[in-house]
Amino acid sequence: MAETTFAVQGMTCGHCATSVKEEVGEVRGVRTVDVDVASGRVVVASDFDLDLDEVASAVETAGFHLVK
Repeated sequence: MAETTFAVQGMTCGHCATSVKEEVGEVRGVRTVDVDVASGRVVVASDFDLDLDEVASAVETAGFHLVK
């Protein structure tokens, strides 16, 4: 299992965290998603290394921006 930490801009509340968690959780291979709004960090545990573009797209669908 792989664990990757991403930085996400624009999250300010619990609703933001829930939106990101739900969208990123739909990416193929994702097992768990932990979101820390205060730091802007999203930690994703997955079955394999994730495609950065897929994660970025999920974050954007939630209304935020993945810092690459």
